[in-house]
Amino acid sequence: MPGLFDIKDRRSTLLNRIDFSTKVLEMKKITKKFGNFVANDGIDLTVHKGEIHALLGENGAGKTTLMNILYGLYQPTSGEIFINGKKVNVTNPNVSIKNGIGMVHQHFMLINTFTVVENIILGMETTKKMGSKDSGYLDMNKAKKEVEELSKKYGLFVEPEIKIEDITVGMQQRVEILKALYRGADILILDEPTAVLTPQEIDELIQIMKKLTEQGKTIIIITHKLKEIKQAADYCTIIRRGKKVGTVKVEDVSEEELAEMMVGREVSFKVDKKEKEKGEEILKINNIVIKDNRNLSVVNDLSLTLHKGEILGIAGVDGNGQAELIEGLMGLRKIEKGKVYLKNENITNYIPKKIIERGMCAIPEDRQRRGLILDFDISENMILEKYDKEPFSYKGRINREEVKKYAKEIIGKFDIRPIDETSKAGSLSGGNQQKVIIGREISNDPEVLIAAQPTRGLDVGAIEFVHKYLVEQRDNGKAVLLISFELDEIVDLSDRIAVIFNGKIVDVLDAKTVDEKKLGYLMAGGSEDEKKQI
Repeated sequence: MPGLFDIKDRRSTLLNRIDFSTKVLEMKKITKKFGNFVANDGIDLTVHKGEIHALLGENGAGKTTLMNILYGLYQPTSGEIFINGKKVNVTNPNVSIKNGIGMVHQHFMLINTFTVVENIILGMETTKKMGSKDSGYLDMNKAKKEVEELSKKYGLFVEPEIKIEDITVGMQQRVEILKALYRGADILILDEPTAVLTPQEIDELIQIMKKLTEQGKTIIIITHKLKEIKQAADYCTIIRRGKKVGTVKVEDVSEEELAEMMVGREVSFKVDKKEKEKGEEILKINNIVIKDNRNLSVVNDLSLTLHKGEILGIAGVDGNGQAELIEGLMGLRKIEKGKVYLKNENITNYIPKKIIERGMCAIPEDRQRRGLILDFDISENMILEKYDKEPFSYKGRINREEVKKYAKEIIGKFDIRPIDETSKAGSLSGGNQQKVIIGREISNDPEVLIAAQPTRGLDVGAIEFVHKYLVEQRDNGKAVLLISFELDEIVDLSDRIAVIFNGKIVDVLDAKTVDEKKLGYLMAGGSEDEKKQI
């Protein structure tokens, strides 16, 4: 993709296309309270036609709340909204859609068993005519043609008749964008659009956003990824703890300046990790085979060892067996062949509770499916793995006071917002849901911590915090198995790096001397002999 990351050239082109005389959106003095908690405190936001405008803030800063107000999911406590110069009372999403606003949520709202076209037209179905009357029958051919034309026009290229369950996360996001465009959206809100995308999908999304603005659309992205703001956005409004800090022209500020405005202090992008000798072997994986939901082997004869006092990173492109490996190690998926030893005890196919009791915990890849019970409050989620242990329970009865006390300690330590242990886990922002899981698992004080995508959805301040805790675990003689698609994170945190491809470990490298070019080549399936020729 030549020129995609040539920020200066791209920026001048984009800024020439912004119509500064047309304010497509003005939000004035927006305040939103939930009881005594002020999520938005008198926020002003102005966006012009053809602009890509980023909303930047820490987890729980109030970014998504502000956009949920614009989309009609929440009603503001006070404040006014103007769309294309006209004051609008956005009482529900239908009002927002009618006024040309579409929103793609962080957690997609698609029906997996429906096709792409069925999801896109849902609620706006095209029906066949019988003479001058409506027959009531769906006109799928017309709908398919409309979706294909829309897809081609904006460079989204989605196959209309494929089922949602059979496409990638990146493709599902395109379907959500098409859904909004099909409903006539001129202003697109994208909530954490790159949180679950691969690097290639992120590049493709940036191209899609560029094409949309070229054709007169306006985009607001909610994010805390500084690199992507620099690559994609024209202007950026920073929100900190519910208040607007300011709006900046992106080309005029550095990533470091954006980070400092976001968290209110200088942020270190470097992992502070001292040299440390690894200890004795604690986890041994011998030639294991694990199958996926289609009954195909996706972990193929994989072997690995992990030592006390080390962080072992697993580097690989998504879909090479990482998810199934984690589930197999934690007893959530059957290991078909091979053995897993923890402290010389064969724990192969133990139930999860027994594995946790033996001293191995996991930060799961999917926080909502595997990490939390969304209808439980924060305090209840904190004790999911030890609800039956004292002081949290006695003779089968939960000690609520002890549970609350424990939850409050972790909330304070890990800066979980809102600071309320009775809040439902499902009501938290994605980043704060992640903090609940990380706080719980680290507070369990495991001897082996499996950290799968531990900083997914976190802001730079929280990432710095999590990295510090993972290194602290390692410095205290614990072992960390780190699985991440962020190559910088793997290289910066790991002592050793195991490269996974097609369900096998193809090489184990010393992180201190690793060549990222060679590492990337191995991740793509290049052989050791070919690697030496680079």
